[in-house]
Amino acid sequence: MLLAADIGNTHSVFGTFEGDSLLADFRIASHPSRTADEWGAAIRRLFDLKGLSHSAVDAAALCSVVPPMTGVLVEAIERYFGVQPLVVGPGTRTGMPILYEPPQDVGADRIANAVAAYHRAPGALIVIDLGTATTFDAISARGEYLGGAIAPGIQIGADSLFTRAARLPRVEVKRPPAAIGRSTVQSIQSGLYFGYVALVHGMLARMKLEMGDPVRVFVTGGLGATLAPDLEGIEAVVPNLTLEGLRLIYVKNRP
Repeated sequence: MLLAADIGNTHSVFGTFEGDSLLADFRIASHPSRTADEWGAAIRRLFDLKGLSHSAVDAAALCSVVPPMTGVLVEAIERYFGVQPLVVGPGTRTGMPILYEPPQDVGADRIANAVAAYHRAPGALIVIDLGTATTFDAISARGEYLGGAIAPGIQIGADSLFTRAARLPRVEVKRPPAAIGRSTVQSIQSGLYFGYVALVHGMLARMKLEMGDPVRVFVTGGLGATLAPDLEGIEAVVPNLTLEGLRLIYVKNRP
């Protein structure tokens, strides 16, 4: 059984695969202060809750956008599961040419998303990841990673309004009844929700124009399902796209 781990700024997502089937997935808040023992105990506890045997894990793959946490998670997996994880990074075989300058600057999670999306639908693609950051990644029809765009995530916008504007409250990010808010809370929700929908549509239009080919679009990330009802031209929302990519990359690199 393969344990896949996507270490993010806000949450870390774990999944277990038997062959190409995702057996279970779970999400843990990313606290950089956690020790390897705390991470290992938390993951093992979730294995127990989901009826999984930690002794069945015979391989692991990991990507991380939080460098201080990478070594801690590697240690936790080695200590509590007895396997050395593949850490996706420069030099890892992905099967996808990286046309980015320099190539090692691309986040491993973005490459995993691109690999998984191209495996699902070979051809020109854009992957939108609605997480702590909102990222757009373009893949050519030949399966090359072209580059993309990075914007602040929705929750960052919400938190910034609360911390930088004295009279504005913290609000839940969700679809308001209308674009014209009838209260301060609805007004903030409108700006966040419909503002980011407009951001996605505007970026897609520009990127599709530059790519030229007919382009399919996949959405992933923690807030993907929240915005999906108002996103046009979306092929699918795939919550565990990064985990799928980690599995595919592991297969290309396993002994």
